[in-house]
Amino acid sequence: MKMKTLLLLIIASFIVACNHVPTYKVYDEYPVYDGSDMELTYSSHQSKFRVWAPTASEVRLLLYETGWGGSAYRTQEMNRSKGGTWTVSISGDLKGRFYTFQVRLGETWLDETPGIWVKATGINGDRAAIIGLNEINHEGWENDIRPPLKNITDIMIYEIHVRDFSVSPNSGMKNKGKFLAFTEMGTKNSAGQATGIDHLKELGITHVHLMPSYDYASVDESRSEDKKYNWGYDPKNYNVPEGSYSTNPSNPIARIQEFKQMVQSLHKAGIRVIMDVVYNHTYIGEKSHFNLLAPGYFYRMNADSTWSNASGCNNETASERPMFRKFMIESVLYWAKEYHVDGFRFDLMGIHDIETMNQIRAALNELDPSIVMYGEGWTAGSSPLPEEKRALKKNAKQLNNIAVFSDDIRDAVKGSCIHDELPGFVSGIDSLEESVKFGIVGGVQHSQIGYTKTIYSKAPYVNHPTQSINYVSCHDDMCLVDKLRTSRPQNATEEEIIRFNKFAQTIVFTSQGIPFIYAGEELYRDKKGVHNTFQSPDSINQINWDNKTQYFDVFSYYKGLFELRKKHPAFRMTTQEMVQKQLEFVDLKTPNVVAYVLKDNANGDEWKKILVILNGNRKAVKLQLPQENWNLICHNGKIELRGMAVVNTPEFTVAPSSASIMYSK
Repeated sequence: MKMKTLLLLIIASFIVACNHVPTYKVYDEYPVYDGSDMELTYSSHQSKFRVWAPTASEVRLLLYETGWGGSAYRTQEMNRSKGGTWTVSISGDLKGRFYTFQVRLGETWLDETPGIWVKATGINGDRAAIIGLNEINHEGWENDIRPPLKNITDIMIYEIHVRDFSVSPNSGMKNKGKFLAFTEMGTKNSAGQATGIDHLKELGITHVHLMPSYDYASVDESRSEDKKYNWGYDPKNYNVPEGSYSTNPSNPIARIQEFKQMVQSLHKAGIRVIMDVVYNHTYIGEKSHFNLLAPGYFYRMNADSTWSNASGCNNETASERPMFRKFMIESVLYWAKEYHVDGFRFDLMGIHDIETMNQIRAALNELDPSIVMYGEGWTAGSSPLPEEKRALKKNAKQLNNIAVFSDDIRDAVKGSCIHDELPGFVSGIDSLEESVKFGIVGGVQHSQIGYTKTIYSKAPYVNHPTQSINYVSCHDDMCLVDKLRTSRPQNATEEEIIRFNKFAQTIVFTSQGIPFIYAGEELYRDKKGVHNTFQSPDSINQINWDNKTQYFDVFSYYKGLFELRKKHPAFRMTTQEMVQKQLEFVDLKTPNVVAYVLKDNANGDEWKKILVILNGNRKAVKLQLPQENWNLICHNGKIELRGMAVVNTPEFTVAPSSASIMYSK
């Protein structure tokens, strides 16, 4: 009898222990799971599920026949396991089925969620799909390789929205607004000129930067006829391709295969793929997939318990917490390994902590150090995380081989991005020379720059030019043409605007660092003056491929800039020391003119000296050149690398609002 009583007590104690709900005073006390089997481990014999929900009193798995609608055909209680996780295994082959998790907190069952490590979903991403990832790769995927890349400064980035790329009636592409548009060869505009991927090859880019292409929330994938547009900075499922960009959003496999076909097609064209990632916030806060598993843990809160909002989207994630840091690292690695993505652009990177960003960089280095990382070194609001811990531009020297956008060169060259009416250096505004020079050296220390006179940063903020992304426009705010038109000086003609446009990109492409352009700028793209077109229709956002015909001179000039940079490593120096030694500014004693020499066969260039003169005046200026036999290759809005003229007299006239570039051997 005593033995039976003792046995019952042991069983009762075991039941109590199993049902005991841990309590934690602070998030730092939450357990951390260090395994690599989160979410789903599938085989044809058994599917194993694991989800992290440390504060749950119960967790259950719900299985569905379809990815949308209907009721669960089976509900299975999960078992508490190590590191705050819950697990369950289901025998048999579940391929083709769908699942969700549901967490109980106290007496309340929260909404269902597919989890956060989910890799495949049904339509609109509300249910996870059970598939065999290794079984669905298309033929030849195993032979896909990254195009060669020697140095980070060899990169030339082209930022594009998947839909913008192909949706125009004159794009010549069949798969309009889809991943597969990037696989179409031989496409033409109305005049028979190359569009699509052939155009990208012709232009000479090295990297396509895809605006968010993971599963985002604002577009209903079941209603493609609505043609609802969004940029995609509203994450729902980070590790799943966006369904509206696939030809069949209801098929979980289609979006995966088509994303991979896009990547492989670009790789075959010699173009690497950068993915825009938005880990700094989620589409919604309280009912996000993160918050339905561990309420509060994945987000930062203010001292008064309100949601912090450095993202400007009503929530901000907490990258410093171990399980979110783990998620970020594993998510980035997943895209790099499973989808062969070659780089990552971090939206509002200044929200993330420095340690997490450096750990991501270290993890990618183990896979392939040529995978590029860069991001916005700022936030959209204040954050509870102290500034000294954040991956801000001002802290970029603490970031290991992670680049930041240079708003210094952006606003000095084209004018303020905040004040539409304020023009910049290329439009004839003076007193911006030091900021332009700061951009030219790639944000590093240089003895010839007066840092007290720069518009933003008052000191060098990067270790090497490899950490500087140089640009004059991107998807945010006005595109370049709209900005130049809106801030045009008095009596400036459209012909002058075109000069300003070419001139601005010349500064970007001849500066040390990594050049970045917004898709369509080479076609003189405008967006009808609309600032942030994240919800604007296709008529505003689409690339008008017939612009290539109308503004072929602009395209040819841009193509020449790409060719100049590609063929001449003097513009691609990799270290601060090299820039300090081989880039020398020349005082030509003329206001609003910046000139410099790249000397001593800089960075192994075949040209011994390269002289770059940037005339920010709206009139021609006569200058006294350093004595040399110069070969002119860029002048008055034209580029010809084989040479345009020989300049062997000291007096030289630079055309209005333009660059002159010459070399000597």
